[in-house]
Amino acid sequence: MKPLRVAILGVTGAVGQEFLALIGERKFPFSELKLLASGRSAGKKVKFQGKDYSIEEARADSFKDVDLVLSSAGGSISKKLAPEAVKAGALVVDNTSAFRMDPEVPLVIPEINPEDIAKHKGIIANPNCSTIIMLVPLFPIHRLAKIKRIVAATYQAASGAGAQAMAELDRQSREILEGKKPTKEVFPHQIAFNLFSHNSAIADGGYCEEEIKMMKETKKIFHAPDIQVVATTVRVPVFRAHSEALFVELEKKVTLDEIYQALHKGDGVRVVDDRDNNYFPMPIEATGRDEVLVGRIREDHSVANGICLFVSGDQLRKGAALNAIQIAEIWAKSR
Repeated sequence: MKPLRVAILGVTGAVGQEFLALIGERKFPFSELKLLASGRSAGKKVKFQGKDYSIEEARADSFKDVDLVLSSAGGSISKKLAPEAVKAGALVVDNTSAFRMDPEVPLVIPEINPEDIAKHKGIIANPNCSTIIMLVPLFPIHRLAKIKRIVAATYQAASGAGAQAMAELDRQSREILEGKKPTKEVFPHQIAFNLFSHNSAIADGGYCEEEIKMMKETKKIFHAPDIQVVATTVRVPVFRAHSEALFVELEKKVTLDEIYQALHKGDGVRVVDDRDNNYFPMPIEATGRDEVLVGRIREDHSVANGICLFVSGDQLRKGAALNAIQIAEIWAKSR
């Protein structure tokens, strides 16, 4: 794979920092590396692989001589700058919601629909973190017996709201343990020792943006417009791994043995299902892992052909930066 001239847009954020870590871990080939952020961070130094890099302010003219942009700087910035990067000749793998439902933009999870990468017109969208962590373990089941309906309840980590939200969880925990009143700056409610409905905007129908993303993105990624998805998304006091309880209705009856076999063979999945020891996926064990953990696998007797699962995955890795890097790796090999 030929080394690429890479730009990271939003490098100072939690996902941007994870991009850097994964480029190093996966030995992603680059000949040049440009670090972009807001004007507030311009001029700051970042040490990477023994070299000091200066952060530059992200501007419309920042993408000259760049092959690949890994973007995680917020939807409004992506809408403004991603087209400029494409005009300059770069591929943009965008981690925001800006382009996910654009019919001209592929929405890709490499374990599921890598063939869609070739359909890009300069931008490839990274799905929502909750969608990724849900669909990676469900896809092997979907191939085995087509999924008709998914009911999801999420337990989402602070990392999904960024580095400052993780810091708020840490700070509030310390404040409470010291007998102080917790201070709120990022989340609308106390996150330490608490949980609350996901802090995205509520639409007219009563669903929040996070829930709507999971519903719509699943249809696009699976190429299954008829699949039914409903979700309830919740913030919990966990640092960086999302968990989800999934209730799935299949088109036909399959055995639990067949489900286990499909999951064991599934890409990006690790089965953690020890009933004897009551040992199942946990966010502390999903943190830092590339795979999505899946367990609590059992029949749902309340519906025909129903299966229940519990999954946990690192929101910053597979839920964000790793998925984007995997897309870039596939694209780079095909150039």
